[in-house]
Amino acid sequence: MKSISIWLIHVYRLVAPKRVRQACRYEPTCSEYAIQALNKYGLIKGWKLTLQRLGQCRPPLGGEDKP
Repeated sequence: MKSISIWLIHVYRLVAPKRVRQACRYEPTCSEYAIQALNKYGLIKGWKLTLQRLGQCRPPLGGEDKP
């Protein structure tokens, strides 16, 4: 399941509009953060952390980054 999640993130990167991908103010980007979190913490905790980070984002300018 983790590899499917990572594959879906890569698909998102291919199909998401360029303006959406470039609007991210976070470093690393949320998609890269998701891949790192999935690899480091596994499927459940990785997605939990990713969803928390996405919840902090307020497009198009991004939100507050809490390390």
